[in-house]
Order: sequence, then C-alpha cells, then structure tokens
Amino acid sequence: MTKAYKKRVLIGSIRIDDLSWEEALGTVADLIRRRSGGYVVTPNVDHVVLADSDPEFREIYHRADAVFCDGKPLLWAARFLGTPLRAKISGSDFLVRFAPLAARAGHRLFFLGGKEDAAEIAARRLRRISPGLKVEGIYSPPRGFELDRQENARVIEKINEVHPDILFVGLGTPKQEKWIYQNRQLYQAGVSFPVGAGFDFVSGKFPRAPSWMQQAGLEWFWRLLREPGRLSRRYLGRDLKFFPIIFRQRYHGSRQG
Repeated sequence: MTKAYKKRVLIGSIRIDDLSWEEALGTVADLIRRRSGGYVVTPNVDHVVLADSDPEFREIYHRADAVFCDGKPLLWAARFLGTPLRAKISGSDFLVRFAPLAARAGHRLFFLGGKEDAAEIAARRLRRISPGLKVEGIYSPPRGFELDRQENARVIEKINEVHPDILFVGLGTPKQEKWIYQNRQLYQAGVSFPVGAGFDFVSGKFPRAPSWMQQAGLEWFWRLLREPGRLSRRYLGRDLKFFPIIFRQRYHGSRQG
C-alpha cells in the first residue's frame, strides 16, 4: 500500500481508491520510487461490467497497486451507493497532469500502443508543455502482437532497453490490462499505467468531448457519435448491464470477488 491511500470504495466487484488528484499523482510517484513493478488501473463503466463476468480481469483489478476512478458515471454510482468518490482521474488527463512532474523529476517514460503515429505526436505535445520531458521509448506494435511470441518478445526488449520509470500502455481494454498483468515480470519498469485512447486524445487525432459534455458525464456519447460502428455494441449493449450491477449492490449486496 502506498502512503496516499485513504480508502477503497466498492463498485460492483471493483474496489476504487478514493483519492484527490494530488494524492493520485503522489501515489504514482511513490510507486516509481519503489520500482517494484507495480501497475495502476483506471476503471470506467465498461470495466465494471467486464469484471463482473471475467474472472481474470477481476483478478487483475484485485491485484492492482492503485485503482483510479475514470468516469463521471462511477462518481454518480458511488454517491448512489452511499460511498462517494472525490475525483475522476482518467488516463489521458493523467498523462497531461503528470508530464510536468515527470519532467522536473527526470523520469524516463515509454509509450506503448496508440493508433499510427499518435504516441509520437502526443510525446511532442507533452514536451512542448513540459520542456525536458524524457519520453525515451515509443512503439506502436502490430495488431495481434501479444499472440506472436517473437513480436511480443520484441516489445519487451524495447521496453527493457529504456528501463522506464513509467510505462504508459494504450492498447484498449481489456487487452492493455491483461498484457501488463501477463508480462509485467518480463520487462523492467517502475510502474505500468494503461491509458486506453490517451495517446489519441493527447495527440489531437481523436478530439476530446467539449468540456460541458465531460462535466455532464456525456463523453461516452461523444465517442459513440464519432465511432458508432465500433462502439455501439459496447455502449448500447454490454454496458447497460452496469445498471443491474449497481442496483444489485445497493439493494441485495454485491459479489466482492
């Protein structure tokens, strides 16, 4: 346990750290100092639904060193359950807020994943706002690399050439979390942090929702409008299971895994 922890709030089968932004940044800095190969996860509605039915994904969450709330709906659900959380801490927002701290501390970063050259563009943008930022490794592996022993070994080799203080992984859920969990003993990084589409957002390749939509908890709707073919099954199908999960917990208790 890192010193920033206050308490963990149960939503479905996932326990989420009740942290302020300052405490979340301090938690990751502490994990880097320890260099124990820990990892962070950032649950949203989809993660809660996946964890309810996927034992491996649930185990990954239970073993995480830090669990940050990524989504306004989870803040609302926590309040509905009588255990409010203080802050929404998404992977893409964390990248931007962590960059100046990393630049001052001299931390070495590695960006794994992202579409096309999104990670490279994101690194350039972050260096502009945080001069001296050390993004010393960037690699976007081919689709299905995790199933190819040779290519997976190549990815691990590239990470180990840098020995990053923090490895940001943008491969999408649940792939990124499962890859970190299954390979974390093979590569050397202070801490691993999955960021989903974070590189795409920071690079500007995929514009973030307007601030009013973010504040209203409608970022998912913005993404659905832009990528209906890819996201409609997730948002309008699978993720609707979130509501019975929350009501089950509120009125009947919840499986804690």
